Amino acid sequence: MKLSKNKEQAIENNASPVKKEAGSNSIRPELADVIHRHSFGLNTNRPEAVTKRQQKNQRTARANVDDLCDKDRFIEYGALAVAAQRGRRSADDLISKTPADGLIAGIGSVNGTLFDGNKSRCMVMAYDYTVLAGTQGYFNHKKMDRMLKLAHEQRLPLVFFAEGGGGRPGDVDATGVMVAGLDLSTFGSFAKLSGYVPMVGVVSGPCFAGNAALLGCCDVIIATKNSNIGMGGPVMIEGGGLGVFKPEEVGPMDVQTQNGVVDIEVSDDIEAVNVAKQYLSYFQGTTPQWETGDQLRLRDLIPENRKRVYDIRTVIKAMSDTDSFLELRPKFGPGMITGFLKIEGRPFGVIANNCIHMAGAIEAEGADKVARLMQICNAHGLPILSLCDTPGFMVGPEIEKRAQVRHVCRMFVIGSHLSVPYFTIVLRRGYGLGAMAMAKGGFHESFFTAAWPTGEFGAMGLEGAVKAGFKKELSAIEDPKEREAFYDQLVAQLYERGKAINMASYVEIDAVIDPADTRKWIMQGLISVPARQPQEASHSFVDPW
Repeated sequence: MKLSKNKEQAIENNASPVKKEAGSNSIRPELADVIHRHSFGLNTNRPEAVTKRQQKNQRTARANVDDLCDKDRFIEYGALAVAAQRGRRSADDLISKTPADGLIAGIGSVNGTLFDGNKSRCMVMAYDYTVLAGTQGYFNHKKMDRMLKLAHEQRLPLVFFAEGGGGRPGDVDATGVMVAGLDLSTFGSFAKLSGYVPMVGVVSGPCFAGNAALLGCCDVIIATKNSNIGMGGPVMIEGGGLGVFKPEEVGPMDVQTQNGVVDIEVSDDIEAVNVAKQYLSYFQGTTPQWETGDQLRLRDLIPENRKRVYDIRTVIKAMSDTDSFLELRPKFGPGMITGFLKIEGRPFGVIANNCIHMAGAIEAEGADKVARLMQICNAHGLPILSLCDTPGFMVGPEIEKRAQVRHVCRMFVIGSHLSVPYFTIVLRRGYGLGAMAMAKGGFHESFFTAAWPTGEFGAMGLEGAVKAGFKKELSAIEDPKEREAFYDQLVAQLYERGKAINMASYVEIDAVIDPADTRKWIMQGLISVPARQPQEASHSFVDPW
């Protein structure tokens, strides 16, 4: 690649010996050349690109990488790459307009102030939308293959900024060595990391085709509210004869958060990076410093009226370390809550029934959400805390149209293959097969199954059990008031029999505990199980769904 005379002169001028303090080195021409080339990727030398991003309330890819990684703890690979378009564009143009061939890639430290160097290490790859719309070029594919090989060899967690499109047809230099490029190893190598290391996908803006295919392989997807995600963008859609659409019409956030594609929606790039750091922290070890609220609050969070609802998120936050709860997919499968929390600085995955939605009955989508959280925890060695308050699996003709039988049984199959510690706390209702699924398949399958004093149990909902089991006797009573009184009496008897304290007396659960002691039980359980080695994970990958 031949440089213009103006650039050669600029390098020469920049490389002229500079008189500094005694003992300092002057900049030799070859070093000046390197410094000059690297400068084209810096935001300070790309004011137009920076301005365009700011106008969209976005940051550049490089700004996001700098914010994610600890200061001066990121080394970049392939920074001098340019687009494979030497046959159609000048060297000056390629160097100035296609820095790093549109992909910033390297190894950095994330959360290094909290965790030591080995635990904070991370692979980072960021598509740069300001370079050819973040498309996937010949050389950035080559770079990515190199980085993915390193990530696998060194077992590096991956953060992937995925904004951009798919393949780049303008890379004319590659036409002599490839036709369609379908023999690339990038997608297979990327997917191979699933279950091997934590994988975080971050999106801000449009993300289509190849970028979306990589994004969908990640354990978790964090997306800003202005994002659009689709396996095909407007160009591909129009090319397929399916109509003409604007980018913002394809896979907007109000669609992708409710259907479960996006795990965490955030307001902007700044929050996206902060959440990515928080997510990684659950897989980096124990936080040395932590705080928590007054645990006596837990005694009063379940209503005295057993038919009243409450906010399970309030319970989760109250028993967790302060500000440590991170929820996944809140708008998808709302009958279940899944996410991560910390107790005494130790990270856990958490699943919980949400009684505000369908009384906490487990639906197909909620079961999928729980099953995938189980897989993430099992793959990366996080213990699981299950907070049970469910009348069981949802039933009825309508729910069966959503493949309920197959979806809810994922909880049994995946739960039975878990090798991480699993703790079940029954907050209130523990009925039927749904409660068993919440407890890893049965109340004696968890490391412990404990109940709060508000716990109540039965093979099915108590009211339904009375109606079904005593249908003949109830129908024989002609007086409505007398029939209702008999019904209430039977329900009260079943409720008394199914109370947590009676359940424990038959050793069907392990204990009834003071809610204020919940954290103590969990931590004692955790230190009572042997540490699991990474190779002991029984599920070798995390399902994209």
